[in-house]
Amino acid sequence: MDENLAKIRHERSKKDFPMLNLEDDEYVEYAFKRANICLMLIMAGTGIGVIIILLGFLLVLLGQSMIDEMGKRFLFIMLFALFASVIIIRIVAIKTYHGNRLFITNQRIVQHLMTSLVSSSVNAIDLTGVEDVSFRQDGILPRIFHYGTLRLATVGDETTYTFKYSDISPEDMKAISKMITDAKKRNKKND
Repeated sequence: MDENLAKIRHERSKKDFPMLNLEDDEYVEYAFKRANICLMLIMAGTGIGVIIILLGFLLVLLGQSMIDEMGKRFLFIMLFALFASVIIIRIVAIKTYHGNRLFITNQRIVQHLMTSLVSSSVNAIDLTGVEDVSFRQDGILPRIFHYGTLRLATVGDETTYTFKYSDISPEDMKAISKMITDAKKRNKKND
């Protein structure tokens, strides 16, 4: 690649992905996230929760003759607390969804995993250290919604990194495999 183009891509990658500690000649080739079906499930689940709570509010308002004033206040407080909980769960789930990313640079693979607001990890693998790359779709839903599990196995200590619910396409898999092969060839030439 042309040296000027590599510098431009490096600067753009630094601007677009400030959380990555890129080396001087490193730039991002691919940035993957969790599949959109995950976000849709979060929205649908919390939406159903809000609808159920709103129906509860409606039932309390319509059932005025059966419930005394104190009971009605208690039910409103409980329903409001449930509503606030659903909103908080939605915010945390969306933040967690966006916290899961996989970056492939011209030199390495960086995986950002977030399982909750207080639990996250970052894994980095040199492209030359990757021995095997595979992508798996189990069942009909992954095929319909185009998601699956990316698996990266490293050379030596047999460490395996997985990126579940990934939106990686078959074309992306071919490109990743080619990048790894090319990196290994460059590394052999330099040795």
